[in-house]
Amino acid sequence: MSELRGTLFGRCACCPPRMGRREFLAGGIAALGLGAFAAARNAAAQAKPHRIDVHHHVSPPSWLDAVKKAKLDNPPMVNWSRQKSLDDMDQAGIATAIVSPTTPQVNFLDHDKDAAARIARESNEYAKKLMSDHPGRFGLFAMLPLPHVDASLAEIAYSFDTLKADGVVIMTSYGDKWLGYPQFAPVWEELNRRKATVYTHPTGANCCVNLVQGITEATIELGTDTTRTIASLIFSGTSQRYKDINWIFSHGGGALTAFAERLQIQNHSVVELVDRLEKRRYIERQRDDRDRRVVRLILTPAGEAVLRKLVTHSLTELRTEAPALLRSLTVVLRKK
Repeated sequence: MSELRGTLFGRCACCPPRMGRREFLAGGIAALGLGAFAAARNAAAQAKPHRIDVHHHVSPPSWLDAVKKAKLDNPPMVNWSRQKSLDDMDQAGIATAIVSPTTPQVNFLDHDKDAAARIARESNEYAKKLMSDHPGRFGLFAMLPLPHVDASLAEIAYSFDTLKADGVVIMTSYGDKWLGYPQFAPVWEELNRRKATVYTHPTGANCCVNLVQGITEATIELGTDTTRTIASLIFSGTSQRYKDINWIFSHGGGALTAFAERLQIQNHSVVELVDRLEKRRYIERQRDDRDRRVVRLILTPAGEAVLRKLVTHSLTELRTEAPALLRSLTVVLRKK
């Protein structure tokens, strides 16, 4: 059982720290069913490996050296080895692990583009060698040198075209910027063009490190930052704009399920937000033979109410066809 607890809570810095049985039970988490989990894990090890693990950390040497120099290392990073990964995979019935470094990746090199680009390249090449040395056991989520956009675009091209990466790995935030922010749009455009898989891993944002005494960021903050970036992608319209990206979010989406109802309320009750969302997500523009601009919007009733307040003297036609829950509104605006 102690080995199992080490696997659950000690594998990487993004998971909670190791707990003893009494502490675990006293914390009110007994319903997790560790005994049942252990039995399932043993059964998985005996069966033919068939699972694909998309959240599997490695420590490429050049990256680990840089993290140590910045004093951001931790025991799971330092103690990683390829054999430990293979042993874990065999015990859990995992056929293939898609590997990536954990937080902070190269987030701490936001001031040094060249170093970030070099370490990302060397780390990705290390993972490719791991794949070659163990055919079929490992895949690659390429690390990008974000927040450096130009260098990241170059690494995307190299990773997909030369290394044949399975996707990319990206932090949930960079400093004080989340993934729906416009600075990242060129990266999303290229990944959308490639129909790429984007695996996101949480990190501690500038705003929210060491907030509560005695509570590590891995305990609460990483899950919260995952939720922040999901909300950022949704409410900025990014997830709708780049529909060919296949997103993967760690840890079950963080705290998303706890906040899902609040996100729905915000989406439908805040007038300014409804207006911005509806226009960004559903506008299609075309010109008719009279050189008039036609704007087609799919609006909720709240969005229609906002639009009715916004359109004034430029409105020449307003037609509403209203199904039960969703209304299609066609507005014809004369070219000014």
